[in-house]
Amino acid sequence: MVKKPLIIKEIPKEEAIHFIRKYHYSKIIPKLCKYFLGIFSESERRLLGVVELGWGTQPLQTIRKLFPDFDLKTNDYLEIGKMCFLPEMNRNNYFGSRTLSTLIKWLKAETDCLYLYTLADGIEGKCGYVYQASNFFYCGYFKTSVYRDNQTFEKIHPRSARALLEENALFENVSKKHWLTQDFCEYKGIEKINGRMFRYIYPLTKEANKLLKIYSYNRQDYPKAKDLVFEKRIAHRKYERISQPSFDKHASFYNVQNVD
Repeated sequence: MVKKPLIIKEIPKEEAIHFIRKYHYSKIIPKLCKYFLGIFSESERRLLGVVELGWGTQPLQTIRKLFPDFDLKTNDYLEIGKMCFLPEMNRNNYFGSRTLSTLIKWLKAETDCLYLYTLADGIEGKCGYVYQASNFFYCGYFKTSVYRDNQTFEKIHPRSARALLEENALFENVSKKHWLTQDFCEYKGIEKINGRMFRYIYPLTKEANKLLKIYSYNRQDYPKAKDLVFEKRIAHRKYERISQPSFDKHASFYNVQNVD
């Protein structure tokens, strides 16, 4: 059976956000968005998926950390902030790879970017298999932390914890806190959980590909399930290994400001 080609085109922001809120496991929309792209089949007009492109919380630092010897800027890359599909598309093992292939062609035709960058969320048990299947370069991992409400199992991103940090500062009788303390978390019924984020990058030009070869980024040493690591804080600066944590993706008491 011949698969119909996919089409990617810009769609209204409101339509994209509605789709993301309905089908993505995280309802929080990145702040630095540049493109909201819809995925369609050539044979039908139904929206099959959405890709949001932009930058993370530290755009310049991200690209400079990947290429410390070169003066690359934020306009040299775009990051996949959100990518999600209709549930029936997720059951198709090749739909994600086909989407990325079409997205790469779109980027080459419509932008002057050198790279497409993305992260696989290890805390959600994702190693980035779709990026591996699409021949992305693997750029290593970094540790990341989230909080989880013990009662609702809501995942609280540190970016969503501003009100909690202010409350924690009052609790500790200090002017400011950057991370929630263990005593405060126990008082609030919140856990701190560590995991890994896996970096992937795809070169969009020959020059970009040459730069990648200078570093040790490769297309062989991809992370697998064994590389997923989860830790829960049990005391001040003390953690224990745990199995993959579960989250209620519909709970949004602490995340409501970022969701709105």
